[in-house]
Amino acid sequence: METAIVLGTFDGLHKGHRAVIEKAQGFYTVAVTFGVPPKAFFGSNRELLMTLSDKAQALKALGISEVLTLDFSKVFAMSAEDFFQFLKNKYSPSLIACGFNYRFGSGASGDPDMLRALCEESGIEFRCAEKVGEKIAVSSSELRSMVAAGDVKKANEQIFGGFKFTSPVIHGNSRGKSFGFPTINQQFPDELVKPRFGVYKSCVIIGGKEYESITNIGVRPTFKTDFVGCETFIKDFEGDIYGEEVTLKFLEFIRDEEKFSTAEALIAAVKSDIKSVLGIEIK
Repeated sequence: METAIVLGTFDGLHKGHRAVIEKAQGFYTVAVTFGVPPKAFFGSNRELLMTLSDKAQALKALGISEVLTLDFSKVFAMSAEDFFQFLKNKYSPSLIACGFNYRFGSGASGDPDMLRALCEESGIEFRCAEKVGEKIAVSSSELRSMVAAGDVKKANEQIFGGFKFTSPVIHGNSRGKSFGFPTINQQFPDELVKPRFGVYKSCVIIGGKEYESITNIGVRPTFKTDFVGCETFIKDFEGDIYGEEVTLKFLEFIRDEEKFSTAEALIAAVKSDIKSVLGIEIK
């Protein structure tokens, strides 16, 4: 089977990214991407919508055969022509595809028009995905801003699979269990954009099965922690899953994180959240 290369950062794999991938259907397709968005290398926000492992899995789910994740610090000084030659020598592609705003090479000197010309000179087919959206192009940066503001419901309309992460369940302090609502704890990945701290309607995937849940993300100001953590109450689930990899997906912002003056006030608020979001009344 002939090889195609699709180019992009692919953070969030929004509709614009998927339009690029669709240009290479029917090929053995290699996604050439970066671990950190190039803009972040020059001082912009480095936080991502997906961990690298989750992005790789999502790319495979979209039909990508192979993922090449480049270290931008090692290629940013490469000229556009040299970067193209690198791709050509490594994969001997029959097709290369990118988005309408893709830039490559030192100083972002390369654009789709240059890539088209380079491909034509080498007998490689070139395809470019045009802007997706009626008024403005879909943007990973805009989606990060939505997540940071707590608007995950809107962001999830664009992010492939929704805003989520996969990480092991860690030991907490078992307060939830002693309060009557056992929870699982996960440390939020440092590399991801942090959602607005507070309570979210969520869902978790354990062993391939999806469960309704409610999650608090933050530093738990009532019982403060020194890291950003997620504490999740799962509906209709019992079991010891410490150390297991669990996927947590944020669905909708409910309320801001709050510091309570007493444990009793915290318990009452959490029970109220569980009832309103999951329909479960905890005595």
